[in-house]
Amino acid sequence: MPRRARHYLAGMPYHIVQRGNNRQRCFMKEADYEFYLELWRVHARFYDVHVHAFCLMTNHVHFLLTPQREDGISCVTRVVGSSYAGYINKKYERTGTLWEGRHHASLVQTRRYFLTCQRYIELNPVRASMVRSAGQYRWSSYRENALGVSGWMQPHAEFLALGKSDTSRREAYIRLFAKPVNRHQLTLIRHAAHSCQPVADNRYKKLLKQKYGVEIGRLRPGQPRKKNGEAKNGDGGNTF
Repeated sequence: MPRRARHYLAGMPYHIVQRGNNRQRCFMKEADYEFYLELWRVHARFYDVHVHAFCLMTNHVHFLLTPQREDGISCVTRVVGSSYAGYINKKYERTGTLWEGRHHASLVQTRRYFLTCQRYIELNPVRASMVRSAGQYRWSSYRENALGVSGWMQPHAEFLALGKSDTSRREAYIRLFAKPVNRHQLTLIRHAAHSCQPVADNRYKKLLKQKYGVEIGRLRPGQPRKKNGEAKNGDGGNTF
């Protein structure tokens, strides 16, 4: 029986995480990273998903994005994930599952946590001691956001508000990286990603529940999402 599509709140940013099966490598060579990113460039545009930041680690990926339609995230992650898995299996003559289940998604409270989450994503290689600075890592969005390297993403309003010009925005963005994401913020983002809860304070979570009539966080297996008292399509997994 096919899995039901997950539906997200259009116009709201989400932190997406997907890991390799058993935490095994997803990318073996440079061409693999390039092929995966090309899939995202093509399909994010097709499904009207605005990508603001990303980081491709060896065995998992992070994206910060805003869907412009409810099924945008589900569609793009499904198509990209299956296309890339087929590419890897054929190229390396392997079989079996590449990804560890479906992606995890956390809605991000815009003004308070959006840029923090963006920094969290682009600083992953630094925290993993793969590089000394975010700009040294090729497979993240830092170079586009901070250094103006030509790319394909669409900046979020929070990023655009950093300055009145491209130069001033990039300079302000670089200054944000002078300090690492603090321990409290790291814990919040990691817990949210693991449990598929919003990266938000308690007040904002209550507002989400009141405005959209949905439970925050995980649902029990097989339990549908509800909106205005009626069952909605879900996958028995994540609400946000």
